[in-house]
This record gives sequence, C-alpha cells and structure tokens, in this order.
Amino acid sequence: MPRTRDKRLSDSAAGMEDAGALFVAESAHAGHRQRLRARFLKGGTEAMPDYELLELTLFAALPRRDTKPLAKALLARFGSFAEVIAAPGDRLLEVDGVGENVAAHLKIVEAAAHRLAQTRVVGQPALSSWAALLDYCTAAMARGQKEEFRVLFLNRKNVLIADEVQSRGTIDHTPVYPREIVKRALELAATAIILVHNHPSGDPTPSRADIEMTRDIAKAAAALGITVHDHLVVGRKGHASFKALNLL
Repeated sequence: MPRTRDKRLSDSAAGMEDAGALFVAESAHAGHRQRLRARFLKGGTEAMPDYELLELTLFAALPRRDTKPLAKALLARFGSFAEVIAAPGDRLLEVDGVGENVAAHLKIVEAAAHRLAQTRVVGQPALSSWAALLDYCTAAMARGQKEEFRVLFLNRKNVLIADEVQSRGTIDHTPVYPREIVKRALELAATAIILVHNHPSGDPTPSRADIEMTRDIAKAAAALGITVHDHLVVGRKGHASFKALNLL
C-alpha cells in the first residue's frame, strides 16, 4: 500500500510538472504571437520577412500551434510568400502539416488579394492606371499552372467595363478565337480592348504564335472600329507589352 501511495504521489507530481511546462510553453507562444502582430501593425509587411508574414497568416488557421516551422516548410517548398498563397490546393496538401483548413485559408488569402487588386482597376481609366492594371493582371494570372487568355473591355473613355477570361488551355497553349472576342466587345459596347495571357513557364517573351494571333485579333477588331490598346504577357519573371515591343 505505501508503495502504491508513493507511486500515485510521483505520478501526480509528474503531471503537475507537465502541466506547468505546457503552461510556460503556451504563454511563450502567445507572447510570440502578440509581438509579431504588434510589429506588423506598427511597420506593415516591410517590417517582417516572408516567413514571419506567413506565420502571421497561419495564425487564424492554426490558433493553438506554433506556425513558424510550417511557414518555413512552405517557403522551402514554394520559394516566397506570393508563391505559397498562389500554389494549387493539392500541392499545398503535399506539405507535412498542411491540412484542408490551412490550404483553404491560404486560398482565401489569395482570393482576397485578387479582389483587392481588381477593385483598383474596375471602373478606372485603364491607360492612366497602368501600374495598377499590371499589378492586377500579375496577381490574377502570372502564377497560373495553365495558360489563360483574358480580355479587358473598355468604353469610349477607356474605363474598364468588363474583365473576362475567354479561354483556358494547357501548360503552353490556350485556344483563342478572334471572332468571339470581337463579338463579345460589340455585346458590351466596348470600343477598345486589352488582351492578356500568361506563360506558366515564367518567361513572358511573346511566341511567334502569340504575335500572329494578336495580329488576327487586331485586324478583326479594326474592321468594326474596335481598338486593341495592347497585349500583355505575364509570367513569374515579369511581363511583356506588345505595344512597348512594337509588335502591335
């Protein structure tokens, strides 16, 4: 009996030590989160490297877990904060520690970034908001895994009235139909358009097929009094403008 009592006392003491250690760990973790939030609120994203910004982003998805190891694992896999939130959900799930909740949270952050970029260009004069337009196109398309062809429709004042994805294709090709683009411009009463597509390879250099397709669209549009202001190719390594390259 005494031995049993001693064992119970020993187990109880060990349990109290474990509880104390857990309390200390949770307190330190909570303090770290508070300090990180405070630094962000004071200095914004410029005040922290990518892994800390990602840590901060993961707080909501993992409220009781140290997010630093997972943030670093995600960056090791994808390379940067932007690449992490743009990664396809199935690839995010390949990272140890990422569950459905974390993957969904990261895709919500990406969607919010796209929506914010879009609000800065819709209803605005496109040609005088060029930097915002490039930011939006880059955020929406540059990191896509497949080619996507988008048309920005403008009115007589060059205000963006519609932004539509016309087609999606493979990793290096997407079908484009000049007649359909011009038909849609007429339906929207657009007088000008800007063409945009992405290169999943990352290199935005226009291909011969890109050049020929753009000329076909410009010819079809001109016949109906519709101007093609530019064709932008976006990729991870930057963007290319047909107008700047004298290809349009």
